[in-house]
Amino acid sequence: MQTLPPQLITARPLLAARNLTRRYGSIVAVDDVSLVVYSGETLGIVGESGSGKSTVLRLLNLEEPADEGQVTLNVPGYGDTNLFSLERFQRRQVQIRHIGIVYQNPHQGLRMRVTSSGNVAERLILAGERRYATLREAARDSLAVSEFPLERMDDLPAKLSGGMQQRVQLAKAIALKPALLLLDEPTTGLDVSVQALVLDTLMRLQRERQIATIVVSHDLGVIRTLADRVMVMRRGRVVEQGLTDQVLDDPQHPYTQQLVHAKL
Repeated sequence: MQTLPPQLITARPLLAARNLTRRYGSIVAVDDVSLVVYSGETLGIVGESGSGKSTVLRLLNLEEPADEGQVTLNVPGYGDTNLFSLERFQRRQVQIRHIGIVYQNPHQGLRMRVTSSGNVAERLILAGERRYATLREAARDSLAVSEFPLERMDDLPAKLSGGMQQRVQLAKAIALKPALLLLDEPTTGLDVSVQALVLDTLMRLQRERQIATIVVSHDLGVIRTLADRVMVMRRGRVVEQGLTDQVLDDPQHPYTQQLVHAKL
């Protein structure tokens, strides 16, 4: 009896972006970028200011359309659908239920004159929850998971430190247990000790919940800490990608070498 060779089983990525291009007039901010990320994996995107990395994140968050290309998200009801082809209401539902984002500037992700718990509850309300007790309990649980001090859950974000504002953003982002978490420079502007606490929280959440995560940062230390793989962007294009340690310890592209050596 003939023995068949073992078959290689390839998991389907949680997120797949293909040939993304985004133009602003004559400026090509993102030029033919493709990427995949799997459940439980963290992909880092690095590059100098203007390289296109934050624009990629906005495209993946469906905040703006791509001029070319498509994005698919392997969640119930949408697995083979190009998300850019959805109607506005449907795109908004995907954003709310399946994608969480933490912005570099908390003012983009939070309403500063609404309590911290209210900011988290707002995401649940958008998903259809109306019962006060449920909203309150869910907001408390999400803030606790983000290691936010619960005695301050009814404080306004405007009265909180930058590190605590980021924790409220994180609590809001994960409140509905999204499949995909997007982090845009999550530790910029934080002092070293607070940055370490935020990174520890992110790593614990990633381990416990197996969320597919994409983190954009100019800080290679953050990328080395969080990311399994890294993608290097320059002038809207991907110039190098691979396992994080491989790329950062032995960069092949001259631009990546420049980035790495600048941080030494």
